[in-house]
Amino acid sequence: MSEMAAGQWRIVLDEAHKALRTTVEGIPSDAWDLPTPCEQWTVTQVLQHATGDQTAFAAAIVGGAGPQEDPFAPSGRIEGDKLGGLRAALDASAQAWNRVADDDPEVPTPLPQGKLPAEVAAVACALDAAVHAWDIAAATGQPSPLHDELARPLLEVARQIVEPLRNYGAYAPALAAGAEADDVSALLAYLGRDPQWPGVRL
Repeated sequence: MSEMAAGQWRIVLDEAHKALRTTVEGIPSDAWDLPTPCEQWTVTQVLQHATGDQTAFAAAIVGGAGPQEDPFAPSGRIEGDKLGGLRAALDASAQAWNRVADDDPEVPTPLPQGKLPAEVAAVACALDAAVHAWDIAAATGQPSPLHDELARPLLEVARQIVEPLRNYGAYAPALAAGAEADDVSALLAYLGRDPQWPGVRL
């Protein structure tokens, strides 16, 4: 990554993890079944997907069990503590990344691309957490967890990894962001999301 100093990916990943954790903790009690920018998915389903993806990254790096259900076919039902699964997944993901060297050239990932350089793999993991934090924030009327400084490295990596993932249904086709779009809007549009989706608070 041309614009990222050695080890800076750790800061990006930590901020993305915090964004997802904080946004999920802010979900109102009556908002779990609301629609989200992820077409046909509710808030609960986006949470299940994001939880599964963090679990999958941790399992790819250190081994162990992957997601208990298909992250791309979330049930929309969470029995008991709705936040416990995400907290455990984020903790497992953070612990796994702590075992990765800053300059590791081949970090295992659950992505179709397989092994990637540490700075690309980690920011791919961060991208997943951050964009789903935005999805949930948009759906539940919370402030956007994204800002330009965070969006910039996420967009840089997104442009390296996302195109093949669209073939798997991981991302919708890109939208036109416009020449004057800021980094957050450019990121969201590239990932197939409308930056002005109803409910977004800037």
